[in-house]
Amino acid sequence: MKVTSDKWQLANDTQARSAQRDDSCHLPHVTRHADAFTLIELILVLALLVIITSLAAPPMANFIRGRAMDSEARRLMALMHAGQSRAVSEGMPMVLWVDDKQGAYGLQAETTGRAGDPKAENLSVDSTLQIAVLNAGLSAPATFNNLPAIRFLADGTVDESSPQKLELTDSAGIRRWLVVTRNRTGYEISDTKQ
Repeated sequence: MKVTSDKWQLANDTQARSAQRDDSCHLPHVTRHADAFTLIELILVLALLVIITSLAAPPMANFIRGRAMDSEARRLMALMHAGQSRAVSEGMPMVLWVDDKQGAYGLQAETTGRAGDPKAENLSVDSTLQIAVLNAGLSAPATFNNLPAIRFLADGTVDESSPQKLELTDSAGIRRWLVVTRNRTGYEISDTKQ
């Protein structure tokens, strides 16, 4: 009897496994849709980007233009400090000349030998800016090679015949001035015309 019950058990197990296989074949197919953007969603996102860019562009342009102006003013101030330092250390006047027509400026010893000044510096103003010399000194204005010049004396002070102001102007008409200090020890950057 035991043999028959084992066969019966084996037959039941086989039928159960077969039923499970059949049930798994009859499960409904689940399809997955990939997450994607619709054309309308993409157009809306692009429209938002255009709006944000159009709002941010003018302030960004002003920021970049202002950076060029500030950078040029600091570079000019650095050259002035270098001129004062050279005048004191070498014991001879230095001139910082300005060529507003060519958009250039430079530093050179007032008197040079045959070989010229080996430490002379020539710089160009940023292409978006213009430089101008305002308010020539009280007496005959200081010049160097027929160009207006700031003259630094051997004690580091600014000569009285030097210009009172230099003006930097950008393409939008925004201006910065480099104004001689009251004690004539140098120049300072100003946002207002004094």
